[in-house]
Parts: sequence; structure tokens; C-alpha cells
Amino acid sequence: MRTLVHLSDLHFGKVDERLILPLLTTVRGLAPDVVAVSGDLTQRARAAQFKQARRFLDLLPQPVIVVPGNHDVPMFNLPARFLWPLHGFKRHITRDLHPSFIDDEIAVLGINTARSLTIKNGRINLKQVDYLRKTLCALDQDIVKIVVTHHPFDMPDADQDAALVGRADMALNMFATCGVDLLLSGHNHKSTAGSADHHALAGYKALIVQAGTSTSTRGRGESNSFNVVRIEPHRIEVERFAWQDRAEEFRSTGHDHFEQGERGWSGV
Repeated sequence: MRTLVHLSDLHFGKVDERLILPLLTTVRGLAPDVVAVSGDLTQRARAAQFKQARRFLDLLPQPVIVVPGNHDVPMFNLPARFLWPLHGFKRHITRDLHPSFIDDEIAVLGINTARSLTIKNGRINLKQVDYLRKTLCALDQDIVKIVVTHHPFDMPDADQDAALVGRADMALNMFATCGVDLLLSGHNHKSTAGSADHHALAGYKALIVQAGTSTSTRGRGESNSFNVVRIEPHRIEVERFAWQDRAEEFRSTGHDHFEQGERGWSGV
């Protein structure tokens, strides 16, 4: 079994400082095999915010797979936005925009969906899809294949207001062909997990797990939270940890269980 902790939408520059130490303590106690951080590390892509995010990442259990979000692209500095959109992210976080963790049980691949020309939504391009196809389709079929992005390719509840990745159908079709098992994302500050029947392309359904914001004050009606994903052959458990204000700690608030059948993943 492998344990993956899924954090998202940290938004350093607009965080609830009370949550930082309890979050780190809880994550360390879970002893994950890998931590995935699905974007929006900063609020406004400023150097000081990236430095805060870097210090936080260094205190997490390693390895950490991290991808940028749209808030990690400068908003108001237009030359930087269009000429060097991810300069701060590359300088302070990582230059690797397609990070990966692969062992004999799981493969976790991150990909950048943040763009200069999209203020909120994200996008994937043909070169990225080709890279993912070559990497994912070459993996052993027994390895659980996981893709991490900031923007979701789909939502399990078919939320029409969700900001989905541009060219999502193209990517989802490739994911189905390569047998991708799990899509991890953030962006909407909503915690959900499930498969999307309306996008069972090529006769295969991936499991879609959406994380809320782990530390931001912009909760959008939800408590700060993160996901713990426990992965076994043909079985995945998603546990949600949410901030409990009175106790001043993150506590488990529920589990979802999924099993893999011939047509992909479904809840049990």
C-alpha cells in the first residue's frame, strides 16, 4: 500500500498562520510515501510569498511533487506575466514543470496548466499531452497511474461552474487510453472525490479527487482541508482532514472508498 497526501491552494500571502504548524504536524504523523501539492502556492506570485512557500515545502515529508497554479503567475506585472510567467516559481520552488515520483506500485506525474493568457482557467497543450502519453502508456499496467494538476480536467459532480482545463476532452481521452487511475487537482477550493460518468471516454472512468484549500483564508464556505489517499491494487481510499477551529487541529472527517472494475473506478 502507498499513502499520498494531497495539499492544494496554499496561497502564501493570504494564509491563516494558525494552521501552518498543525498542518505540518498532522502530515508528518501520517508518514506519507509522497506529498502532492496541486498549485496556487502564493496569492500574488511575489518573491516573499514564494520564499514562504519554499520554507513550508522544505518542512514537509519528502518527496514532494508540486505544480504551479494561476496565482503563481504575476497578475499586475504585465511584462513578467507575459514574458516570464513562472520565473518566481522556477527560481524559488522548482524548475521542473513535469515532476514525477515512480516506484513499483504508483506513478505520480505533475503537469503545469497555468498560462499567461488565462486569468483564471488553465490549459494543457499538445506537447504536454504527448509527454504524458509516452510516459503513462509505457508503465506497467499494475502500477496505479496518478496525474497532478492545478486545474481539474473534470469534476465528479459535473459542476458547470468549475474552471476546467482547456482541451480537457483531448487529455481525458488519452488518460482513458493509457489507463490513468487518479486525477488530483485543486483551484476551486472544494473537496470532492468520485468518478465522472459523463466523461467515461474510451469506456474507462478515472477517479477524480479535488482538494480544498489547505491554509488560505479564502475557504469559499468550506473549512480548510487536505486529502489522504491510500492506494492498494484495485482499491483506493480517500480520507478528508478538515480544520477544527475549537480544537485547533486537523481531524479526519470522513472516508470514501473506491474499487477498480473493468470500466474503471467506482465508489463502494
